[in-house]
Amino acid sequence: MSDDSDDPLAERTLDSRLAFEGVFLRLFVDHVQSADGHQGTREYLRHPGAVMIIPLLDAEHVLLERQFRYPLGRSIVEFPAGKIDPGEPPFECARRELLEETGYTARRWSYLGGLHNAIAYSDEKIEIYLAEDLERTGDATLDAGETLEVFEAPWHQLLEWVRDGSVTDVKTMRGEWPRRPPSDAAR
Repeated sequence: MSDDSDDPLAERTLDSRLAFEGVFLRLFVDHVQSADGHQGTREYLRHPGAVMIIPLLDAEHVLLERQFRYPLGRSIVEFPAGKIDPGEPPFECARRELLEETGYTARRWSYLGGLHNAIAYSDEKIEIYLAEDLERTGDATLDAGETLEVFEAPWHQLLEWVRDGSVTDVKTMRGEWPRRPPSDAAR
């Protein structure tokens, strides 16, 4: 996937083929040569990217969602998030997803950084935003087939759910993120 000659660990793509193309994921199978000369196969997903929003209701409470996640066969507690549409700036996606999924808008936004949640088999990058000074402007307008429950919880409860294994969604597990203006999102 990379031909970066400055990286001594870079693998060279010998050939690449699209093995599957779905609604928004594409699975590739590449034949590569590693830095030590060995050849191998790499299977990976191309993803359009996503955003996640930490909606801060006040200093002690956040807005969360419970949503059924088919691959796991159960409902998961997580922060609002969504896929970036083609040509859509990540910050605009964050604003859209917060409104669509929760019915809230935010008067203040900060960009907290990005994370690659599955680096061994996907190029997905999730851009993280903090939304503050929230205002409920209406009801959620979910996509067809999208069913979720929006609720508020104290930070300490979310942290307890992470500690006890109830919350396992990597993007929802709390980290320390420096605040930056929303326009600083890098893809």
